[in-house]
Amino acid sequence: MTIALEMRRVEKSLGGKQMAFDFTRHSGSVTAILGPSGSGKSTLLNLIAGFLAPDTGDILIGSKVMTDQPPAQRGLSMVFQSNNLFAHLDINTNISLGLDPGLRLNADQRKTVETALDRVGLSGFGKRLPGTLSGGERQRVALARAFARRKPLLLLDEPFNGLGPGLAQDMVALMLEIRQEVGATVLMVTHDPDEAALAADQVIFIEEGTIIADTTMNKFFERKDLPGLSKYLGHQRGD
Repeated sequence: MTIALEMRRVEKSLGGKQMAFDFTRHSGSVTAILGPSGSGKSTLLNLIAGFLAPDTGDILIGSKVMTDQPPAQRGLSMVFQSNNLFAHLDINTNISLGLDPGLRLNADQRKTVETALDRVGLSGFGKRLPGTLSGGERQRVALARAFARRKPLLLLDEPFNGLGPGLAQDMVALMLEIRQEVGATVLMVTHDPDEAALAADQVIFIEEGTIIADTTMNKFFERKDLPGLSKYLGHQRGD
């Protein structure tokens, strides 16, 4: 199996907290990243994407050391919690920027933008501004942009938050469908154990900046040997 991502003894001190990540992911895998708020889940994604630089260690994507490379050179797409859309640009342009920052799209690329919007249920929204959309619709635009880019590594930071259960399940199914088409490797931060079980075949559980479990999804939530997991799941049920 081809290795898609390696975190080699990566360490980062942030906000007085010391974080350490060391793991490997193979191409085509889908990993849910779970843990309490503030445990380091988003920090992990930002390190992989290049928005944060590690203090020590190396990040390899597709066997190439990317530790010092800017985000644009890393061959990945990322969907943020805040959807990260440009408020003054229409939806078509927001998605098109993901394909060509110079907006010099050919006919096939313009068709890709239309198809991406259609697949997230927003056909005909291309000329609208982000401010005219609901929060859930804006998040679907961000997903459409990531899907249109079709990169081999997809990072999702609570991408289905606020979509509602039915739509979230639809978006999970679409993500898995497109992952299959592209052969992409997915790492997805989520606070929803059911969403994690639905989407992922592997799971990383982070507590206080450290990976305390890195395993397959099968029967993960039944484990009794991880006090932090039991506490986390009890908190989730209480929400």
